Amino acid sequence: MSKEIHTIHIIAGPTASGKSARALERANQMDGEIVNCDSMQVYDGLQTLTAQPPAEDLSLATHHLYSCRHPNDVCSAGNWREMVEPLIQDILTRGKTPIIVGGSGLYIKALTDGLSPMPDVPQETRDAVVARYEDIGAKEFYDELHARDPVMAKRFHVNHKARIIRAMEVLEATGKSLAEWQELERLAPPQNWDFKIEIIIPERPVLHDRCNKRFDWMLENGALEEVEHFATRIKSGEVKNTIPLTKALGYRELLAYIKGDLNREDATAQAKAKTRQYAKQQVTWFRNQMAGNHKPKQQ
Repeated sequence: MSKEIHTIHIIAGPTASGKSARALERANQMDGEIVNCDSMQVYDGLQTLTAQPPAEDLSLATHHLYSCRHPNDVCSAGNWREMVEPLIQDILTRGKTPIIVGGSGLYIKALTDGLSPMPDVPQETRDAVVARYEDIGAKEFYDELHARDPVMAKRFHVNHKARIIRAMEVLEATGKSLAEWQELERLAPPQNWDFKIEIIIPERPVLHDRCNKRFDWMLENGALEEVEHFATRIKSGEVKNTIPLTKALGYRELLAYIKGDLNREDATAQAKAKTRQYAKQQVTWFRNQMAGNHKPKQQ
């Protein structure tokens, strides 16, 4: 006897495209619960700067996986998938509609297409590998990887910092090449899950305007103070300075203003420019990687 088919709604698109508003609309229409699929919004600490839903939105629908991890608890696509699959099943069991929303395309593909099983790398191993990279520099580190794992090294350029560090982490933690792990059979989602994907891509002038206005809103709602407080947590040693959250859009520019290295106008202009550039990269990714049968919706 075949299992009942369950529809999982996914709302994707670049930053500032209006995904969260669309998710709230769909949640209201379908008795749904919203599940975060943004690689920065999973962390606690920079809620405003990472554009997490404000209190008003949180009161309008049930939200999951926002601010659910300490900044030092690094989350990969595989980690997110491990969190989201049982959550989706729980939402379905309670008769609600799962609505996945976010702009992290690799997270979405990890859910819809599955992932090869990946090992957990201990934090101390991560820290040691990063320290090694910082100590000897990109070229010597890359050469070490090439000597120990030429298969993975040949896939990357010496400047692909995050990728070569990841390859070395896995090698150190498991004694096996990341390539071997990637060849293992993918962990696929349940066969009775039917993914309905809506990709929201506003016209470029509209998207750029939204990026600019949203950053202004962030500043008006405490983003600067948020960054200042987060920087004190790093200085105290509570939060590591190598974590992904320090790469949140606008963080480095606002921190430079706080330190006196940029004036407020220049910091704001640079942060907005980086946000627009990132949105453009996301648009390209979604059109190339996910368009397929899911026609992007222009707004």
